[in-house]
Amino acid sequence: MTEVVAALIANGDRFLICRRPENKSRALLWEFPGGKIEPGETPEAALERECMEELGIRTKVHSLYAEAVHDYPDISIRLLLYRTEILSGTPVALEHAELRWIAPEDIPQFAFCPADMPFAGELLNSGL
Repeated sequence: MTEVVAALIANGDRFLICRRPENKSRALLWEFPGGKIEPGETPEAALERECMEELGIRTKVHSLYAEAVHDYPDISIRLLLYRTEILSGTPVALEHAELRWIAPEDIPQFAFCPADMPFAGELLNSGL
C-alpha cells in the first residue's frame, strides 16, 4: 500500500483543488494537492515538500482531517488529508493543468479522482 498525503488548504469559505495533467494517470480529474510519502519522511514533511514542489508555497501542516483507502487498477493507496495553512507564496500550477478555489457547494461541478471522492463528499456535507 502506497502512503499518500493531501492538503486541505482553505481561504475563507473556499478551498484549493488541482486538476491532474493530461499526461498522467487519472488525467484531468480534480484532486487535493499532495503526493507520495518518501522513505524516511513524516506525513507532515512530505506534504510540506509536495506543496512547495507542486504549488510553490511554504506551508504548515495542521490536524488530520480525514483518511481513505482506495484501490486503483495500478496502485493501492492510503490517502491522508490534512488541514494545511499557507505561510508564504501564492499557489501556482507547477505540475497541474489548473488550480481552482472552490466552495463546498461547488463540489458536484467537478470530477474528482476516486480516492479523493470521500473527502469531497465530507466537505459537501459538513463544510470547511
